[in-house]
Amino acid sequence: MYFHSRAQAGKMIAEKLAQYSTQNASVIALNPGGVIVGAQIAMRIHSALAMLLTKDITLPGENTPLAAVSSDNLFTYNQMFSVGQLEEMKGDYRSFIEQARMNGLHELHSLLGADGEIKRELLQRHIIILTSDGFQNGFSIDIASDFLKPVNAKKLIVATPFATVPALDKIHMLADEIQCLDVIDNFMGTDHYYEDNTIPGTDDLIKVIRNTPIHWQR
Repeated sequence: MYFHSRAQAGKMIAEKLAQYSTQNASVIALNPGGVIVGAQIAMRIHSALAMLLTKDITLPGENTPLAAVSSDNLFTYNQMFSVGQLEEMKGDYRSFIEQARMNGLHELHSLLGADGEIKRELLQRHIIILTSDGFQNGFSIDIASDFLKPVNAKKLIVATPFATVPALDKIHMLADEIQCLDVIDNFMGTDHYYEDNTIPGTDDLIKVIRNTPIHWQR
C-alpha cells in the first residue's frame, strides 16, 4: 500500500480509532513522521499529542543504532543485537557510548526546553496511542516499552500505516490493540511508501504538537 503523505495515512488510521473520541486518550509519536500521523489522530479523537524524542547512538562505521537515549535519560539498547554482541561493543566502546549519551541528552534538552518533556504521571490511566510513520524493526517499540514501564496505562494501542512482520511480532507482545494498514514483506525504506516525504524540523514539529486541540500538559 502506498500513501500520498503521512497526513493522509494518519487520517485513514484516525477513522479506525474514532471510538476513542469520548475517552481519556493521549497520542505519543515515536518519531518525527509519527507526529504527522499522530496529529491527524489527535485531531480526530480530540486527544493530547506528544513526541517521545530520542537520540540514536551509532558506533563508528556502523549503520544500525546500538542504543538510544531519551530526554529523561532513559537508555535503551537495540535488542536486534545478541547479548554477546552488546557486551562486546559495550566493552570496546565504553567511553564513546558514554560521551554520545551525554551529547545526545544535551541536544534533546536544548531542542525540547524546560516544558517539552513528557511527564509520565500525566499519562496514568490514559489510553495511550503510540504512532509511527512505519515500523521497520522493533527498536522504537523497545524504547517506548522502557519509557512506559512506570505508567499504569488503561490501554495501549499502536497505530501505524505499515510495519514489517518482525516489527509486528514485537508490537504484539506490547500492545493491547494494533491498527496497521499494511504489512510489508520486502521493506524498501519508509520514504518509499509515501509520495510526499516532507517532514518538518523539530521546532516545527513541536509547534504541531502545541497546536493540537488539547495540549497534553494541561
